[in-house]
Amino acid sequence: MRSPPHPGTVCLPLSSPIRILVVDDHPFLREGVRAVVETQADMRVVGEADSGADAVVRYRELLPDIVLMDLQLPGLSGDQAIAAIRERSPKARIIVLTTYSGDAHALRALRAGAAGYLLKNSLRKELLQAIRSVHAGGKHLDADVATDIALHLVADAPSEREISVLSLAAQGNSNKQIAAKLGVSEDTIKAHMKAIFAKLGASDRTHAVTIAAKRGLIDL
Repeated sequence: MRSPPHPGTVCLPLSSPIRILVVDDHPFLREGVRAVVETQADMRVVGEADSGADAVVRYRELLPDIVLMDLQLPGLSGDQAIAAIRERSPKARIIVLTTYSGDAHALRALRAGAAGYLLKNSLRKELLQAIRSVHAGGKHLDADVATDIALHLVADAPSEREISVLSLAAQGNSNKQIAAKLGVSEDTIKAHMKAIFAKLGASDRTHAVTIAAKRGLIDL
């Protein structure tokens, strides 16, 4: 028979484990996350999803404490899935787990409602800390991504039209072809390209495309 508690002892209920939904279209990644998470007594993977649309459905079914969300998903993107989940559940706590290190990718995810942003190569090092931090109401950003965001926020960002011009350039279009597609003069495109080079610190078109793709400003 269990002895009664000593007078004055406060009996606290055991806290429930942090319930986690893992969203990624690669089963090996989901298995890897599960393996890391389930070594912890205070965490439990309660579900998985392999697409953005599935993530939205599974969130509504399971109401997990934390969602680990990839950005590159079939159909509905990670950003769109985050926004859809947060639209119906504003208090949803979502951590992006991605290979995208670009500051533009991170900013889009954070603006969609993510509370954390981690790179997959830091899975074992930072994941558990990030889960606990975000579950407690905090935020957690990969240090390098946070630095890039800070550096580029103070810089003059390319405009939407300049991004459109650069996207067309990345597809192999000449200035003349871009001008025709956008219904402007070739001189206007040349002016846009000059501004793009200055804002990105690029020496030529190829360099500008490379920088923009790495930052997540354009998709290749």
